[in-house]
Amino acid sequence: MEEDKKNNIKGYMLAILGGVSWGISGVCSQYLFTQYDLSADWLTAIRMLLSGILLLVLAFRKEHTRIFKIWTKGKDTFWLIAFALAGLLLCQYTFLAAIKHSNSATATVLQSLNVVLMAIVMAVWNKKMMSRIQIAAIVLAFSGTYLIATKGSLTSMDVSAAGLTFGLLAAVGVVIYTLLSRPIIAAWGNLTITGWGMLIGGSGLFLITKAWIFPTNLDLPAWIIIAVIVIIGTAVGFSIFLESVKYIGPVKSTLLGCLEPASATLLSALLLGTRFTVIELIGFGFVVGTVFLSVSTKE
Repeated sequence: MEEDKKNNIKGYMLAILGGVSWGISGVCSQYLFTQYDLSADWLTAIRMLLSGILLLVLAFRKEHTRIFKIWTKGKDTFWLIAFALAGLLLCQYTFLAAIKHSNSATATVLQSLNVVLMAIVMAVWNKKMMSRIQIAAIVLAFSGTYLIATKGSLTSMDVSAAGLTFGLLAAVGVVIYTLLSRPIIAAWGNLTITGWGMLIGGSGLFLITKAWIFPTNLDLPAWIIIAVIVIIGTAVGFSIFLESVKYIGPVKSTLLGCLEPASATLLSALLLGTRFTVIELIGFGFVVGTVFLSVSTKE
């Protein structure tokens, strides 16, 4: 029992840190889009490719040549490729594309629907009704994210067909990579699976979009911000979030991942001078409340 408690606490902390890391990445990405007019496909390819290399180097130091043995297992190789393309690449590209085709607020709200989708998928899979606490956590998570991203205004949700489609696909991508990661991470380790997943998805997009052609307007500050996105927002964020799934399951992890918009709001205020409105503070409280409710849910 004591070991289970420690594992739960570890899982909660990893999921929270994952959400905060994504919040940092979101603020940095928005800055790059507005100040340097980068394309979503170029940034996605670079962040996935570089973070994949970084994670595999770390995995090799720990596991040595074992990181390559997954390619000798046909079934695990299939799930790895599915995880990389249908999960990680889908989520990362569509979220950034949603920002480009609408705005970061709308993209965040639409992606947050992964919480609802995950709870529904798991309830159907386990053939049981969601608990009242779980439903309350979902309502709080979605409501808080909505208030933070839109300041409670319905008019700010006007979104193009492309923006709506990419945002919804980002939510689907979160559910897919979270679920597909469970069995292969348990067998091969988090660093190995996340590293290969990032490298596969990033390499494919890198070749398709010719991402080796760098934008000419990038200066040293831009590259520093890109490094933060690669290391903290991608390599660290995704790996520790997926590690949390191993300890507390996909539903709790995705609920705690909703700290992303809350952390992004706080960081925007501290780093970019954004001021909170009363509505945003209420939304912040809702999302934080999700943390406490999700801790008491049972999967």
